[in-house]
Amino acid sequence: MHVISRPVLRAFWQKWPDAEAPLVRWHTLLMHTTAQDFAALKAVFGAADWVKGYVVFDIGGNKYRVVCDVVFRSQTAYIKHVFTHKEYDQWQP
Repeated sequence: MHVISRPVLRAFWQKWPDAEAPLVRWHTLLMHTTAQDFAALKAVFGAADWVKGYVVFDIGGNKYRVVCDVVFRSQTAYIKHVFTHKEYDQWQP
């Protein structure tokens, strides 16, 4: 899957340095994943949820959340937001 955009992740881990390793692992795994639908993506990322049209990934033991708009037809994941767990709880999609 093509992931857009890694600079969003980099900006987040510059603010939260302990997020770098789990975000890099997530990004690498997602880049090497092919999923035809949410069920197939959920099989790879058990901690992924479908929330109001977005796929929300729990990262780093649920410390962080990555919100993506995933287009399965083109195999593209657009990173919309990267949050701490606390920030995610305040997010309104």
